[in-house]
Amino acid sequence: MNKKKETIKDDVPACEYGEKRDSLRAALADAAQKPVIVAFSGGVDSSLLLKLTCEAAKARGTTVYAVTMQTRLHPAGEIRAAEALAEKIGAVHLVIPVDELESAGIGDNPTDRCYRCKKFLFMQMLQKAEELGVRRILEGTNEDDLHVYRPGIRALKELGIKSPLADAGMTKADVRRLAAEYGMSVAAKPAAPCLATRFPYGTKLTYEKLEAVGKGEDFLKTLGFRNVRLRVHDTIARIEVDVEEFPLVSDHQKEITNALNGLGYPYVTLDLAGFRSGSMDIGLDADR
Repeated sequence: MNKKKETIKDDVPACEYGEKRDSLRAALADAAQKPVIVAFSGGVDSSLLLKLTCEAAKARGTTVYAVTMQTRLHPAGEIRAAEALAEKIGAVHLVIPVDELESAGIGDNPTDRCYRCKKFLFMQMLQKAEELGVRRILEGTNEDDLHVYRPGIRALKELGIKSPLADAGMTKADVRRLAAEYGMSVAAKPAAPCLATRFPYGTKLTYEKLEAVGKGEDFLKTLGFRNVRLRVHDTIARIEVDVEEFPLVSDHQKEITNALNGLGYPYVTLDLAGFRSGSMDIGLDADR
């Protein structure tokens, strides 16, 4: 089945986009006057932030540390991709191993999971900053994140972590546009959020469950799906893909069913609403 070519949408007025871009660059020029840490996942937001910060730091001869958290709550291949990209951009890449299920109090997948997790992760990063003598940490929250359920943002504010993209008003579309202008390979990269988001709040999380859902999504991606979420409701695996790719599900119905059955999901369903970020957050207050 032929796939449509991915494009970066450009629906932001040039003057507004240019003002936000210039504001971001000015903020990073200020931040890069001294050594700085960028929380780096390898996604488009943190990658653009790292690129621009390194660009500003180069003119001043300061060091930028790209710090990646080694966690089993994210797809396994992400840390390797982050390491390669940080090296290409020119940052000093550091990895901090963590165990959120054990240490962050999120084993029962509470509704404030993101707050607890962010608080724990950035406290580790602050410790690393102290070791390095770095006084400023930047991270990649964008403007769109401020208008959906993101309890982790409260933790960032409490800890004094700066979010330059959001502060400059850069939306996800703006971020992708600027990344594309720089020719960055991640410009159109789909988001890869924490695997705990695949389970209803209140579900007992285990690394075995997280590994299974990760393997399920990896398999679906090999079939050509771009945006994929495998939401797990006990014995039911609910597939979210873009509506225009529903025919691809039908084409591979038997393969998908067999693969997901083999991962421990006896019931496999397709969500007719299609792919949407944060579908487990329906009914939660975005301001919490």
